Amino acid sequence: MSRFQTMPVRPSGRTLRANRRRTDSALDEVIFEFSAIGNSVKVCAVDPYTGTEVSIVGPLNAGEAVLRRTALAKLRFVLDRDRPRPMDKPGTFA
Repeated sequence: MSRFQTMPVRPSGRTLRANRRRTDSALDEVIFEFSAIGNSVKVCAVDPYTGTEVSIVGPLNAGEAVLRRTALAKLRFVLDRDRPRPMDKPGTFA
C-alpha cells in the first residue's frame, strides 16, 4: 500500500515557484510517499521545485510525524549539501 501526500511545510502564503529562485534551504512544499513493507515503512520525500528525492526506512510502529520529520531533515540536508558554495577567494575564470 502506498500513500502520497503533498504537505505545505510552512504556513506562509508565498511560493518559491513565482520567483523561480531559491536562496536558502527553505521548503514551502514537500511531497511525501509512505509505503508499508512488512513491519517497516519506507518514506520518500520529494522537493517539487528541484525534483530531489530522498527516502528513509523506519519501523511500522513509529509515528507518522516522526517519520515525516526525519525524511524532511534528510531532504534539507541533501539540498544544502548539493547547493553550490560561493568561492572563498576572488579569482579569474579563463
